[in-house]
Amino acid sequence: KLISPARRHRAVERVQRTLGVSERRACRVLDQPRSTQRYACHQAGDEVVLTEHIIQLASQYGRYGYRRITAMLRNEGWRVNHKRVERIWRQEGLKVPAKQPKRSRLWLNDGSCIRLRPQYPNHVWSYDFVQDRTHNGRAFRILNIIDEYTRECLASHVSRNIRQDASITNVARETFEQSRQSSHPRWSVSEELLELLAQFLSWA
Repeated sequence: KLISPARRHRAVERVQRTLGVSERRACRVLDQPRSTQRYACHQAGDEVVLTEHIIQLASQYGRYGYRRITAMLRNEGWRVNHKRVERIWRQEGLKVPAKQPKRSRLWLNDGSCIRLRPQYPNHVWSYDFVQDRTHNGRAFRILNIIDEYTRECLASHVSRNIRQDASITNVARETFEQSRQSSHPRWSVSEELLELLAQFLSWA
């Protein structure tokens, strides 16, 4: 798609080389003014240094666009306008990364939940699975429940096939009931098994 004059310029030259037609005819077919085709770009002597400096600033300040980079260059003593900086910016393919929207939700992209900071005992309980192997190489898993404030391990459930049990929620509920003290937690936190977390919250 020929949008910019530079692309039309290259297209006219290619048509002339390939088909052996005149410049006048190639420009007429490709809708390129002959004055634009014959225009010779005069590059300033500081173009290379300026380009390298713009790339350096864009790498250092990733959220800045070409207008703010122009202001920084002027503060450093460069006599440039925003049009020249924009041309170099586009020529080098520089872009400002899209700003990610703020998400006011409990769950993160990876499925984990936001960890709350405990303020008193039984405020936040967390549970997680730990896996290890015995001397004969057989694997086993441990379901641990910990009070985030006191760092006390309230309960642990060990099983060879805890994920393959008839009802993992029943195992978790039994462990949860055994670990109850004077009161139940206000929040339960886990790094996996969101369905199990939902069961914990319903039992609490």
